[in-house]
This record gives sequence, C-alpha cells and structure tokens, in this order.
Amino acid sequence: MSDDYIYAVSRVRSKEQTLLTGSVMESLLAANDYSECLRLLSDHGWNTDNAKENPGAMLKEERDKTWSFISEVVPDRHAFDVFRIANDYHNLKAAIKNTLAKLNEGIYMDKDMCTIDPALIQKAVSDRNFTELPGEMEKVAEEALNTLLHTGDGQMCDIIIDKAALEGIYKAGKDSGNEILMKYAELTVASADIKTAIRAAKTGKDQGFLLKALAECDSLDAKSLAKAAGSGIDQVYEYLERTDYAGSVEEIRKSPSAFERWCDNTMIESIRPEIHHPFTIGPVAAFIIARENEIKSVRIVLSGKQNKLSTDSLRERVREMYV
Repeated sequence: MSDDYIYAVSRVRSKEQTLLTGSVMESLLAANDYSECLRLLSDHGWNTDNAKENPGAMLKEERDKTWSFISEVVPDRHAFDVFRIANDYHNLKAAIKNTLAKLNEGIYMDKDMCTIDPALIQKAVSDRNFTELPGEMEKVAEEALNTLLHTGDGQMCDIIIDKAALEGIYKAGKDSGNEILMKYAELTVASADIKTAIRAAKTGKDQGFLLKALAECDSLDAKSLAKAAGSGIDQVYEYLERTDYAGSVEEIRKSPSAFERWCDNTMIESIRPEIHHPFTIGPVAAFIIARENEIKSVRIVLSGKQNKLSTDSLRERVREMYV
C-alpha cells in the first residue's frame, strides 16, 4: 500500500471515533421529540443551527464534510468514483428534462459530488452535441434524448439512463480491484435490479421491458430475473430464494423500506471487518459507506419525529451502525 494510503487510513481511524454508534442511535430513537434529537446530534458534533427549519441543509453539510475530508486524505479524487457516478447520471436526467422543458432550475448535484462537471453535461444536451462527454455517457445521452424526443416516453428515457448508471458503477467497482468497492458495486446493482423486477412484476411489465432495464452483475442472472418477473411476483421470490439474496425475500414481502434496510444492513455487515484491516484502502471506502449509512438513518429518525411516528416504527427503519 502506498504511503498516501497509509496516511489516509491512519486519519480514518481517528475519524471513526466520531461516527454515531448503535447506542447513540438508540438515544435518538428514544428522544421525546425532534428538538431533543437535534440536541443529541449537536452534542456529537453536528451543526444543528438551522436544522429545525431546514434539516436537509444539515444532512448535506454532513455529506460535504465527509467528502472534504476524503479529498484531503486521498490525493486521487477518482479513487472513489464508484460513489459519484450515480450523480453524473442524475445530472444527465436533469439536463434532458430541463432542456426540453426550457427550465433552468437548481436540481443538479454539486460538481464536487460528481465525476463529470454538471455544466459540461448541461451544455452537451442543450447543444445536442455529446462528443465532449466522456466514456459511455456520450452514447447514453444521445440515445436517451432521442428516445424522449421521438417517443415521448419519459419512463424509457429514465430506464436507459438508470441502467447506464448501474453499469458505470459496476465497472468502476470492478476496475478498482478493491474488495470493498467491488462489494458496494455488486450490491448496488443487484438491489436496484431486484427493486425493478418487483415493481415490474406488480405492474405487469413483460420480459422484454425487463431485459432493457436490468443491469448485469455476478450475483444475479439478469435474464433469469427478467423471466421470473415477467411471470409474476411469486416467481421472483422463487428465483431469489436460489441466490445470495434469499434473505431479502421476507423483507420484500413486508415493504419496500424493509428491503432497503436489509440491503444497507447487508452492506454494513460486509464492510465491518475493515475496522481491523489497517493495510488496504478498504477502511477509507468503508468509512464513506458508514457515513452515508449514518446520514440516511438520521434523516429517517428526524423525519419520523417530525411526523410523530412511534419509536418501534422508526426502529424498524433505521440501519445498523458501522461502529
């Protein structure tokens, strides 16, 4: 491992001490109200000054703090592109819809959270000139825009972009050569495919639609999943029972949010050993995933407190903590 990563891991070890623990999350769940949650978060270093009026700004600030720290300790900003690629394709969707509707709204992800400058994507779509877009996005952008222009099918436009995003994440994970980043990419693609298959089965989409929507990954066979979903929801469950995702079936039967929680907890369980691996870049990747998991759980708790949900109901939604 390079000296740069030795330094990064040592810095991450220090930062891990600031992560919210399971006991802190229990305290948040047990808090009497939203204001008490904010006080607890403030005690753990979160800036809650304006969170009562705008909790989203606080969560964004925490995410920005994570990436500012990562940029500080890892000189190669592309080392963790696997986490940013989805934002590039979000921006492509926004650019296409903004251009066709002649809008100029601030719905783009921040430049620092992307691998491609949002302004470049916006200009390429606006000018109908995609040659300056890197990699596969050139072809995807042209196909998605033309599909929307010629058919008016917004769903198909989204499918083209969403599948390309998953393929990009998967390739970045594989290319990294890092076990944690590969696991992240694998579970990201597989969980997205499962969600698509479930929705398609419930809405009666055919196998042809599914083959266009599902991305390939090692742990699921896209063709088999498409065939199962085209035959109905029970066939999807039957197929998943034969895969690494057999444990997800019970959660899917409960609700979409239960499945999301299962996916996030599975990811946390798979990266937890990185706490004891000092000689790879894995702990840095694990820290990024852990922070995102933490922010997601805080958002769930705060939203629940605002909407007067019971503690038991919230406990069923929050994720396991990394530490």
